[in-house]
Amino acid sequence: MKYIVFILFTVMTNAAAQLMLKQGMITLGPISFEGVNPVVKLLQIVFSPWVFAGLLTFVVSMASHLYVLSKVELSFAYPFLSLAYVAVAIFAYFVFREDLNAFRIAGIGFICIGTVLIAQGGSGHAAASDAKTPIQTSELVR
Repeated sequence: MKYIVFILFTVMTNAAAQLMLKQGMITLGPISFEGVNPVVKLLQIVFSPWVFAGLLTFVVSMASHLYVLSKVELSFAYPFLSLAYVAVAIFAYFVFREDLNAFRIAGIGFICIGTVLIAQGGSGHAAASDAKTPIQTSELVR
């Protein structure tokens, strides 16, 4: 559990990236490739300020996630990424005035409950490479 701060940082940067991408697409408006070179249009999208910031934030999120994966079990760390759905739904409600109806709230509740159960049931310890007893080659052959 000592890496939970890094896991939550990964979650929040992932959610922030989604929000930036959405803001970027709102700023750009509906996309159409009619009468334009698709490569030029794609470059315009990627290098628009909000989209570019969102993509850079994804890179930070992935770097953080790689660090986490070097320290804890994948089956412990990965389910926490579902909390990004929760953060995005809540922030989208306040920032973009998106709908947050009873079904979405129930889904958010289930995600939170599931994440808590996984956190309680998992060891969260380092991967097998950090184990005190190394696996012998003869054990792998069996």
